[in-house]
Amino acid sequence: MQLSRERHPGRATVVITTKNRVEELRAAVASAVAQSEPVEVLVIDDGSTDGTADMIRAEFPSVRLVRYESSCGLIVRRNQGAALASTPIVVSIDDDAAFPSKNTVQQTLLEFDRPEVGAVAIPFINVNQNDTVHQRAPRDEHVYVARTFIGTAHAVRRDLFLALGGYREHLFHQGEESDYCIRMLDAGYIVRIGHADPIHHFESPRRDFRRIDLYGRRNDILFAWHNVPPPFFTLHLIATTLNGIRAGIRARRLARMSAGILKGYRDLYGQFSKRRPVRAQAYRVYRSLPQGPLIPLSEIRDTIPPMIALENIRPVEQ
Repeated sequence: MQLSRERHPGRATVVITTKNRVEELRAAVASAVAQSEPVEVLVIDDGSTDGTADMIRAEFPSVRLVRYESSCGLIVRRNQGAALASTPIVVSIDDDAAFPSKNTVQQTLLEFDRPEVGAVAIPFINVNQNDTVHQRAPRDEHVYVARTFIGTAHAVRRDLFLALGGYREHLFHQGEESDYCIRMLDAGYIVRIGHADPIHHFESPRRDFRRIDLYGRRNDILFAWHNVPPPFFTLHLIATTLNGIRAGIRARRLARMSAGILKGYRDLYGQFSKRRPVRAQAYRVYRSLPQGPLIPLSEIRDTIPPMIALENIRPVEQ
């Protein structure tokens, strides 16, 4: 591991984890450095072999670089990025994303104006697909609550993230956001849907969809094991299994998704001691938050578990 540059005294750190996407990363970092809000930009190089570190040092001398010789994966590196950040808020984008607006971070920081907001789902567009803006709240008097956020466009309170133990690292790939968000909700904190200028996500053609199918289905099973409380566990696990099979049939990728489901059940054996389900109250609220219509905080405030002081939160066992 190699560290470079001093820490930044601002309010937000933009963390970008990367591996062998030097051209996409250049655009991501340039857009982060150009933000109107003074930010610390932290690049975590997960063992790149394409000159990523040399590019950052040569073209972005103000950027803080952490380089690892070996690869541990996105989830581990995002946890390390949050630990290394020096600001109260951590903004995370993928290395194939960028801020087309200079004001996105500044606008997002304003949305942490309530103590119960533990994370903000930042609006984004999958530019290579269409111009639909995802996870954006209407501009009205309400605060809107999401079940989870998308990894390529979110911000978290660093102290809360660290208190909860960050993402479960054995998930490796896919599903870490939902696992984190239900634990955050159990501690009394919500995901707020933002209305900042949207991030542009340019999904890389080198994305490994075989791995996405495998770990997506695997981690659905592990989510149930880790988080779903006893009154709901069996039904949730059965429904998760059947939904995974149906998804594989619809996508014509049944073999890959079935392999992921089986891997999830096999991997339960290494996680018996790590099961720590959330309270039934938190699970009910989590399940009540839809993927479609937006729910104002005012409609569910009384159902959310009370906030737990950070020093009393028990972090996950990695």
